[in-house]
Amino acid sequence: MSDSQPQPPSHSARGRPSGNGHGPEGAPGNQGPVTPESTTLLLAGARLTDGRTVDVRLGGGRIQAVGEAGSLPAAAGARVDLSGWLLLPAPAEPHSHGDTALTADSEGPVSYMPDEVQRRATEAALLQLGHGATAVRSHVRIGDVHGLGPLEAVLQARRSLRGLTDLTAVAVPRLLTGVAGADGLAMLRDALKMGASVIGGCPDLDPDPTGFLEAVLELAGEHGCPVDLHTDGDDPTRLSRLATMAAGLRPGVSIGPCGGLSRLPLDVATRAADRLASAGVRVTCLPQGDCAALERRGLRTAPVRLLRAAGVRVAAGSGALRDAGNPVGRGDPLEAAYLLASQGGLRAIEAYHSVSTDAREAMGLPEVRVEAGFPAELLAVRGERIASVLSLAYSRIVIHRGRVVARTSAVREYCDSAVAVALDLPRQGRTEPGP
Repeated sequence: MSDSQPQPPSHSARGRPSGNGHGPEGAPGNQGPVTPESTTLLLAGARLTDGRTVDVRLGGGRIQAVGEAGSLPAAAGARVDLSGWLLLPAPAEPHSHGDTALTADSEGPVSYMPDEVQRRATEAALLQLGHGATAVRSHVRIGDVHGLGPLEAVLQARRSLRGLTDLTAVAVPRLLTGVAGADGLAMLRDALKMGASVIGGCPDLDPDPTGFLEAVLELAGEHGCPVDLHTDGDDPTRLSRLATMAAGLRPGVSIGPCGGLSRLPLDVATRAADRLASAGVRVTCLPQGDCAALERRGLRTAPVRLLRAAGVRVAAGSGALRDAGNPVGRGDPLEAAYLLASQGGLRAIEAYHSVSTDAREAMGLPEVRVEAGFPAELLAVRGERIASVLSLAYSRIVIHRGRVVARTSAVREYCDSAVAVALDLPRQGRTEPGP
């Protein structure tokens, strides 16, 4: 079975949506649909980042209890042995493009028929879920010849994925000013009525960037929804204007990928970062590569250390997933964290926070800690420390709303090697002796 294709977990329960709008939750090993309130799951012997080894009991979609290893009974629920695994708050994906994902190898023009877009968006979300992201924000282009069709397809994918992952859609118009912009603005209003929960776009590509910002921020204020904009960030005057206009807007403004900030003189970039911080504007960087929404001048990641030093809240996303923006994009948040640690100058724990805690905050999601009372959005990775799992994060167990929704198991073997046996080198995912 190809490791590039998502596979449904063998224990998943399927059923009709429940009255609260979420799909039914099933405990691992159970056959029928059950609600999260009626099932518990014990994660036994998990290692935490502070070095403790604990049992974690989940129920009702939340963490019910955390105790010393062996102290919590499994009761009637399921049990997962996490000995040798590091348990972390699950990542979230703040910047994806589900409508264009997986199109790099397409022969001829990319199809935007609704069923094709829905298939791509669903597969992309499942790939990202397998990597650990239990929430995904997908930027979807609206307008031009395709109208609102791609957005409706992504919203349909969102409905079909309930119970597995939380998918939200960002409506991304091309133009919002002038004669053509009037149609774009009307379509953006329709997109919000359809179910898009975030307003996006790229002011850099509009003939009137300031007018574009005014339209977006006014509409966001009317609907009380967040704003998430594409910008290269290479124009400090434009960034300063954006910060002034966005200050005080709730629930907030995010911009990205802002690679152009890295090409500015240090003093200019520092002043721009200070203005963004004072305005509360968040930045989402893309360490794995850019996306096709911008006419790029160079592939540079935003200056994360400079932004963080100024007080800007910085999250990390994946960007393009095997489309024109990045034909080899993986959509893996742990790779984004690895790159921030290996090339961006962040400590391993800071890099992981950028794809988990900081990403969730940027998406307006509740905080997750491995403590009682917090949401059961968790990722278990085979390993002992953050640095080691960012280096070799192959085997993963993903938990969404208190149940296991995805597993990835890796086995490393060395053929006919007495040296490997003598050194007791790790063989991931396998405890019994090999042949």
